[in-house]
Amino acid sequence: MEELVVESVRYSARCADCGARLECGGVHGLVGGSLRWDIESVCSACGQATAACGQDLPARLRDQLLADNGPTTLHVTAPSAVRVIVMRVLRAELGVGLTEAKAVADQVLAGAYSGTLPQVEYLARKLRMAGVDAVATRP
Repeated sequence: MEELVVESVRYSARCADCGARLECGGVHGLVGGSLRWDIESVCSACGQATAACGQDLPARLRDQLLADNGPTTLHVTAPSAVRVIVMRVLRAELGVGLTEAKAVADQVLAGAYSGTLPQVEYLARKLRMAGVDAVATRP
């Protein structure tokens, strides 16, 4: 069984009900081979509480995770020998077309593709399953 990979973040926002300060907590994780996210918030003034979760990470939460935790980069060794495999995995996992998969593969092979730790570790695991030596690293 593969290790759980999780990043979390705390931030403030405005309450939709009363406009007061809202304390929010978010988590993004790689759990059992799937990416998941969760956000919870409680208003300090009116007590309004919300929770949301899903698989496709909302851009706002992704941006906050990257701002607080920094990016993780995907590194692949022996890039010339595995380009086709990298593109195949990226197309399948990112749901992109051939042109976009080529552009993302160029980033991956140049060591310039980054994202949240769970996102990048997810792709690294998929690449390793396809026989490509890949690792998620932080600077």
